[in-house]
Amino acid sequence: MSERFASDLLFIIIALLIAAVLGFLIGYFLRKPKAAAKDVSKDAGKTAPEDKMPDFDAKAAKAILGKNVALNDLKIIEGIGPAIEGILKKNNIDTWKKLAGSSKERISSILVAEGGEKYKLHDPKTWPKQAELAFSGNWKELKKLQDELPGGRQNG
Repeated sequence: MSERFASDLLFIIIALLIAAVLGFLIGYFLRKPKAAAKDVSKDAGKTAPEDKMPDFDAKAAKAILGKNVALNDLKIIEGIGPAIEGILKKNNIDTWKKLAGSSKERISSILVAEGGEKYKLHDPKTWPKQAELAFSGNWKELKKLQDELPGGRQNG
C-alpha cells in the first residue's frame, strides 16, 4: 500500500510542477506583447516630451521663489498647506504632474469628501497651472503667477 501511495504522490508532484511551469510560461508570453508595444511606441517617438520630468534644480527654485523647494512638494502651490497636501497624497495626487493633470472639479470633490464642508472655501482653480509650471521647472512664471494671486485666489 505504501509503495502505491509513494508512486501516486510522485505523480501528483510531477503533474503540479508541470502545471506551474506551463502557467508561468503562459503568463510570461501574455505579458510580453504589452512590453513590446511600449518599446515600439518609445522607438517611434510617441512618448510625449512633456511626460518626462525635467531635471529638478532646487537651487534655481530657491533663488526665484525665496524658499527651499523639494521635488514634488505640493505645499509650494499657493493655497496648499500640509493638511491639503495630505488629503491629495492620500488620493494619489502626490506629484506636480498628477496635480497638473487634475481638474478643479476633481480636486474640489476630493477635498470635500476627505476634509468636509470647510474645504469648500478652498479654490483649486489655479493649482493645476501652478503644478504644471513647477513640474516643468518654470520657476519665474510660477513666481509671477503666485504674485498675482491675492490670498491664493485668482481674480475674476
